[in-house]
Amino acid sequence: MATNRTFTMIKPDATQENHIGGILSMIEEGGFRIVSLKKVLLTPERAGQFYEVHKERPFYQDLVKYMSSGPIVAAILEKDNAVADFRTLIGATNPAQAAEGTIRKKYAKSIEANAVHGSDSDENAQIEGNFFFTADEQF
Repeated sequence: MATNRTFTMIKPDATQENHIGGILSMIEEGGFRIVSLKKVLLTPERAGQFYEVHKERPFYQDLVKYMSSGPIVAAILEKDNAVADFRTLIGATNPAQAAEGTIRKKYAKSIEANAVHGSDSDENAQIEGNFFFTADEQF
């Protein structure tokens, strides 16, 4: 069953390149309402907790280091069919394979520095949103 909310993060590469406003504009132009938004600097421990599902993968340590290398912008978004529609809007993980008009085609530098994270399921959207926002912040 599709929900009306998803979670995203604007990653350190995109925040450091001053792409926050452009990415948020693309999100709003894509029909999403920004429900909650905050800019934070993840500690390595907190980044490790968020990506714990990948702990046994060879890229885990590099991912944690990268995600704690600079500020991120976390957001909960709302729209009908939010998860699937947002995955379409952000484009393929590899920006070279991302469709024209997608966030990653426009802003990503590489597979690793791919500008944004987007939840891959309704369940993960809720888990990830709750990781960054209390119930009182999800209005």
